[in-house]
Amino acid sequence: MAMANHEEEARPLLSGTPAVADEKLPKPTPPVAASAPLVKANPAPWTADGLPVSHGSVIGEPAARAQWDSSLFACLGRNDEFCSSDLEVCLLGSFAPCVLYGSNAERLGGGPGSFANNCLPYTGLYMLGNMFFGWNCLAPWFSYPRRTALRRKFNLEGSCEAFSRSFGCCHGMLQDEVRREQLESACDLATHLLCHPCSLCQEGRELRRRMPHPGFNGRPILVMMPPTEQAMGRGA
Repeated sequence: MAMANHEEEARPLLSGTPAVADEKLPKPTPPVAASAPLVKANPAPWTADGLPVSHGSVIGEPAARAQWDSSLFACLGRNDEFCSSDLEVCLLGSFAPCVLYGSNAERLGGGPGSFANNCLPYTGLYMLGNMFFGWNCLAPWFSYPRRTALRRKFNLEGSCEAFSRSFGCCHGMLQDEVRREQLESACDLATHLLCHPCSLCQEGRELRRRMPHPGFNGRPILVMMPPTEQAMGRGA
């Protein structure tokens, strides 16, 4: 009898104590699977054409158009470090447009021999236009694609966009990218036909302010040092 009482005292819960309801007992929390850290997608802010996307815009949306560094008729240059270069461009565009066009094509990214490959055909068209028509009307058809390439390379504002921005019209025609590019290419041709020397000079000034001449790129130079003077020591 004493042994039975001892066993009942050793039990934590007596037989007469009501069982605790299951819902009052704390349920074990299932283990949470360690999830992999979320990698926030941060694509590079560049468009398909290699142009930067402006801050705060949607990825894939073209960046805002940049302004030309100088206007079409600013041929005499400004009082800055490029003033002498602007005067050189003005003289070349007035008296040797073939040389200026070849230099612009070379700066724009032409390969070896790009100066001669662009200067010589331009010279031939320039002479034919002046010989048969009395003015330079053939060479602009050959040179205006360089203006389009320059505008696309630096995302510059075209003539149609500048006209629309100044007068607040024709916004609907410029919404479509394909139509806008067609209009801008036509405006590039019209600019070369009507103001050919000024357009060449504007492109030359823009390129000189944005890109160095490929011939000025630094090249490694191997310097040969003469051997030091050696003295003969005394022999044993």
